Amino acid sequence: MGGSQSRDHSLDAADAASLLEWWMESGVDLAISEEARDWRRPPAVVAPPLASAASAEPVEAPGDLAAFHAWLSSATGLPLDRGGSRRILPMGGADAPIMLLADLPTQDEATDSRPIAGDAWALTVRMLQAIGIEPGAAYLANLACFHAPGSRINSSDLERCAVIARDHVRLARPKRLLLLGDAPARAITGQTLANARGHVHRVEGVRAVATFHPRWLLQRPSDKALAWKDLLLLMSDEG
Repeated sequence: MGGSQSRDHSLDAADAASLLEWWMESGVDLAISEEARDWRRPPAVVAPPLASAASAEPVEAPGDLAAFHAWLSSATGLPLDRGGSRRILPMGGADAPIMLLADLPTQDEATDSRPIAGDAWALTVRMLQAIGIEPGAAYLANLACFHAPGSRINSSDLERCAVIARDHVRLARPKRLLLLGDAPARAITGQTLANARGHVHRVEGVRAVATFHPRWLLQRPSDKALAWKDLLLLMSDEG
């Protein structure tokens, strides 16, 4: 699974119905453009220097994505690595058309050992297909790779997560980055999700947009129209 997979444009009836349902729930009832757009073409940007949180503990970063995955799978003392926590590792390969950096994992993710799982993953699949990306081509990760029941992320953990996440993006080299939820927005942009939405951010030179986690959209379907706008902003070349 990785960014080198080719996109399959064929959809069966169930897939097509799912996409139509997503678009209708998002308020899409007309074509956005009559011209074809290569949404997988990366924008031309110059990568800024790696940012770090001044108060965060230093992290000795592995040199490539495979080493980074190995480090995440065995390192101790990572954010939310507490008694009773379960580790959920990223999924995917380098150079993916999109990287999803999701909020803290829940019990669903811990049970399935996936960064996004259950009904939230089913909705994520529809969101990806709506912008022309096959789910298997996406790179999936959580801001913190531990599910710690009953724990909340504190400011120190958030700063450490920001340092690790920026290194993660640098090594994964996705074409685009989607921040799913308030914690990733605060860690990466320094803003709440409400303030970070609607703007293009640059993370290690990668075009990034913040939007609602699919878990939120399942509880608040009315926000799907706003999420659709965020997806269009991410995939456009404007901003």
